[in-house]
Amino acid sequence: MKLLLISNSTMPGEAYLDYPKHEIRKFLGDKPVTALFIPYAAVTFSYDTYCEKVEERFSEVGHHIVGIHTFTDAVQAVHKAEAIVVGGGNTWQLVRMLHENNLMNPIREKVFGGVPYIGWSAGANVACPTLRTTNDMPIVDPKGFECMGLVPFQINPHYLDAHPEGHGGETREQRIQEFIEINPDVFVAGLREGTLFKVENKKLMLIGNKTCRIFKKGQEPRELSATDDFSFLCCDRLF
Repeated sequence: MKLLLISNSTMPGEAYLDYPKHEIRKFLGDKPVTALFIPYAAVTFSYDTYCEKVEERFSEVGHHIVGIHTFTDAVQAVHKAEAIVVGGGNTWQLVRMLHENNLMNPIREKVFGGVPYIGWSAGANVACPTLRTTNDMPIVDPKGFECMGLVPFQINPHYLDAHPEGHGGETREQRIQEFIEINPDVFVAGLREGTLFKVENKKLMLIGNKTCRIFKKGQEPRELSATDDFSFLCCDRLF
C-alpha cells in the first residue's frame, strides 16, 4: 500500500500545494500519472475551480488530475483510477459525499490493492478509521462517521500547540485528550503543518522538519521526529 497523508495544503506566503509538490512527484514516480481527484470537501468554491488549482501544481511536477465529478459513474471512475487524490476542505461535507456516492469501500479496496493514495487535511482525515479527529465544524450530517481505515490510527491535521492569549476555550491537546478518554485503544497523531506521513515499502515515516505529537490514553504525549520509528502506530495492519 502507498499513502501520502499531508497535514495542510499551503504554507504562509507560498502557492497552493507548493511545499509538498516534490514529495508528490517522488511518490507518484517519474512516469506521468493522471490521478482521480476527489474535490468533495470544497464548500465555498466549485469543483472545477478546485481541480484547476490542483492541476496547476500537479502539472508542474509532471503529473495530472481529473475530477471525479466529470464522470457519469463515480464508482467506475475509482475502479479505473491509476492513483487517487482527495483534497482538503470540510471533512464533514467530504464524508457525506463519499457515503452518498458509495465510494468509501471502492477506494479502500483500490488502495489496499496497491493504487497510490494522496490526501491533505480532510483528505488525510478520511484515510483514518473515522472523521472524529477533524478540526472542522459539522456543517452537514455526514451519514456516518466511518471512513476508509487505510491507517489504523487517527490523524489530527493542522495540529497546533498554541493557545491564543485571552482565548477561554480548550486547546487542541485538550480536545484530543477528550477523544482518547472515550477511545482508549486508539492512537492519535497530531500532524503539524508542513509535515506529512508516507507509507511505502511496508514502512510508515514522517516527512518534514517538525515533530509529530502522539497521544494514547494512559501515556504521556510523545514528540517524535522524522528519524523516529512510527511502526507502533501500524500494528502490522497497514501491510
